[in-house]
Amino acid sequence: MSDRKIVIFDTTLRDGEQSPGASMNIPEKLEVAQMLSALGVDVIEAGFPVVSPGDFESVQKIAGVVKGSSVCALARCKDRDIEAAWEAIKGAERPRIHVFLATSPIHREYKLRMTKEQVLENTAHFVKKAVSLCPDIEFSAEDASRTEIDFLCEVVEVAIRAGAKTVNIPDTVGYAIPNQFAEYIRALKTNVPNIDEAIISVHCHNDLGLAMANSMAAIEAGAGQVECTINGLGERAGNCALEEVVMALKTRHEYFKAYTDVVTRRLVPASCLVSGITGLDVPRNKAIVGRNAFAHESGIHQDGMLKNSMTYEIMRPEDVGFQKTDLVLGKHSGRAALNDKVTTLGYSLDQDQLNKLFEEFKVLTDRKKEIYDADIRALVQQILLKEVTNVSWTLESYSSTSATGKKPTTSIKLRRGDFVVETQSEMTTGDGPVDGIFLAICQLTGLDLKCREYRVHSVSVGHDAQGKVDVVIEFNGQEFRGQATSTDCIEASIMAFLDAVNRIAA
Repeated sequence: MSDRKIVIFDTTLRDGEQSPGASMNIPEKLEVAQMLSALGVDVIEAGFPVVSPGDFESVQKIAGVVKGSSVCALARCKDRDIEAAWEAIKGAERPRIHVFLATSPIHREYKLRMTKEQVLENTAHFVKKAVSLCPDIEFSAEDASRTEIDFLCEVVEVAIRAGAKTVNIPDTVGYAIPNQFAEYIRALKTNVPNIDEAIISVHCHNDLGLAMANSMAAIEAGAGQVECTINGLGERAGNCALEEVVMALKTRHEYFKAYTDVVTRRLVPASCLVSGITGLDVPRNKAIVGRNAFAHESGIHQDGMLKNSMTYEIMRPEDVGFQKTDLVLGKHSGRAALNDKVTTLGYSLDQDQLNKLFEEFKVLTDRKKEIYDADIRALVQQILLKEVTNVSWTLESYSSTSATGKKPTTSIKLRRGDFVVETQSEMTTGDGPVDGIFLAICQLTGLDLKCREYRVHSVSVGHDAQGKVDVVIEFNGQEFRGQATSTDCIEASIMAFLDAVNRIAA
């Protein structure tokens, strides 16, 4: 039996963005979309155009720039949804409309207030409506894993007869168990007479921690498309992680006899980009892309690794975008070495971006002796993120003093365009310099801000490691993220707050 191609359908920009705190602006979405295309994703679900003018605009712009991958728009089984989806993606090289309708008893009774017959009628009508506009239609039976299997087979048969080329079986609430979910796929293949006219897709949520297991069980049972997200982002506990599916198929190829077209060495850069834009950190122990995925501390493990890396590693770190040797660059390294390292890490930068990176790299080498891969990734992310955020406010200089029993004082000088403004904030309350800089920034910008979240952690290792600061600030009832890195954590804090302020200005 020849190997099967598994279609990778990425929904980071739609379902992933619905993860609390993960919303993106249009330039950020474009950056992620182009990254997904370079990654080799087959289908990019760009958004849900009818929900807001901003979502419509972002889908439309993504459709205009992405080449190679299909660009997909989500729509309910409603005329205005389908029409908005088509208007947004009709300029795409390979457009797809993804229509969905709930099928489970609880959704039929309480959400839709429809009978089975009405669900079947709506499925046929709205799939035909979508087919009249777009040649590539996907139909999803929402909450399929809690739907009676006989009725699910009926719905799928009707959707295919109406023109759907892909039929998606979502585990919408993460309820399925792998063996049970595989039985659903096998039942569809056995009992739906026209099933060979469409690809079976699965979309698994991680509420019970089984999204990956359910997806792989479905592939083994005959599914040909997996819907997933970078870093497993998504509503509630998230979705099946793209990097895990891709590397499971690659690492266990002899078992699954299936492959994807994803460029695996770009997985870590993709993970870093999405993490940087959303402000949602990747857990250290996250499979494939976590910092500990290829780290070994146990003496027994280290001994085995020195003798043969396959004793404790089933994948090569190079295959996903990590490097075995971390420390290779220093203050005497030139542009060629830096460019080579950036390419090796899986990034593709233009000459202007490389020039900016080299300037930042040289500044960093004056601050710390040892430059790690994580430091380079952090610098690249800073360059890329600056390009998708309008930079209104920048830091000129600051000073901060804090001592036991004394009031903290902070002085900051900022630049906005050609104008330099400065202030000194003497706090009567507060705990230290971070409070001081936040109040000073509020005073200088004239904005009424509230700090909702402040996090700082080390980018690499060592006493001179860069600190990465992530903040969430509230302005007029809306939350804005900011982030920055520096060997000086106070400086990083100022720049992170300013990043959030610049997002407000944008």
